[in-house]
Amino acid sequence: MLKGKRIILGITGGIAAYKIAFLIRLLKKQGAEVKCILTPASSDFISPLTVSTLSENPAYQQFWNKENGEWTNHVSLGLWADLMVIAPLTANSLAKIAHGYCDNLLLATYLSAKCPVIVAPAMDLDMYSHDTTKNNLSLIEKHGVEIIPAEKGFLASGLEGEGRMAEPETIFKRIEEYFEVGEQLKGKKIIITAGPTYESIDPVRFIGNYSSGKMGYQIAKKCLNRGAEVILVSGPTQQVLVHEKLTLINVRSAEEMLKVVQSHFELCDGGIFAAAVSDYRPAEVEGQKIKKSDDTLTLTLTKNPDILFWAGQQKSKKQWLVGFALETNDAIENATKKLKKKNLDAIVVNTLEDKGAGFGHDTNKITILDLNNNSTKFELTSKKEAAKNILDFITNNLV
Repeated sequence: MLKGKRIILGITGGIAAYKIAFLIRLLKKQGAEVKCILTPASSDFISPLTVSTLSENPAYQQFWNKENGEWTNHVSLGLWADLMVIAPLTANSLAKIAHGYCDNLLLATYLSAKCPVIVAPAMDLDMYSHDTTKNNLSLIEKHGVEIIPAEKGFLASGLEGEGRMAEPETIFKRIEEYFEVGEQLKGKKIIITAGPTYESIDPVRFIGNYSSGKMGYQIAKKCLNRGAEVILVSGPTQQVLVHEKLTLINVRSAEEMLKVVQSHFELCDGGIFAAAVSDYRPAEVEGQKIKKSDDTLTLTLTKNPDILFWAGQQKSKKQWLVGFALETNDAIENATKKLKKKNLDAIVVNTLEDKGAGFGHDTNKITILDLNNNSTKFELTSKKEAAKNILDFITNNLV
């Protein structure tokens, strides 16, 4: 599975760096090509000679090799790799990655890399639980970096808790999983809608909903990780996603979203419509801010176009279409009707009756229904894991 795969292994200056020798051996045993980049501090914990010997490549440390007068081209390294793994990732290097610092070869290569990046943080428990660290981890995740969470155990400080780098076997397994699913959707083009739509009342006010876009963006990320080309049509959201195979089109209203979908859907193999589209919009949009005068204000609303219904009517026999249904009651019954009415191949259901599901949360509890009356239920999990479950269903049943 890993034969011929090109992996850059970034090593930063934490005590867990000594374990990376074993990870290199595991990767080489499976036929992977490994190039290692060490930060200046990491050589205090693992020697460049050890890394070079095991990887069968030079241990890259500096931009300029004074011994042979050669320059190490970080751009070429970034382009060379199929996958970049940084382990251990210290709090210091995490902060630099999160904020675009570039004061060593590893950071420069990270900023030049065109491949997916996986990191395995390692630090003392107080550092790992600090709000700054949490914010930095959240930030790099929004930039498309996958995080292998630190584990609980004995730490170099003598304390016991969360902050221990995931074991080399765990990191190796995740690398294997990446390449196992990394080509499932290769050659496929998928259109995804995400986030809310905002329908203007006047220049400063709108009708909208509480959708954060988290679910749609996680689905887009999983599609990209499985080799697909993705067109992401996003309503207003704070989510961030960057990838060479991603076309991100930002829209605001339902009518804008429909126009983008109409111009791209025919060229796609499938669609995942996760956006929370406003059902209605003001019949008239005021040109100036409405001034507060009377005790009440009456708005006349008109129905928005049904983007999912349009796609269901247009899809060919070679295309597949998955919709979403957020319900407040009778979830399965209402979603089943939507599945059939809108000519979908499957529908993902969640309900506000379940704690931790729905808008704004980092978690979700979903059920997937299909046209064969199959119902696949999942327990409450992170939206990242929920996205994986949705993509597993799609690749196993629809693609």
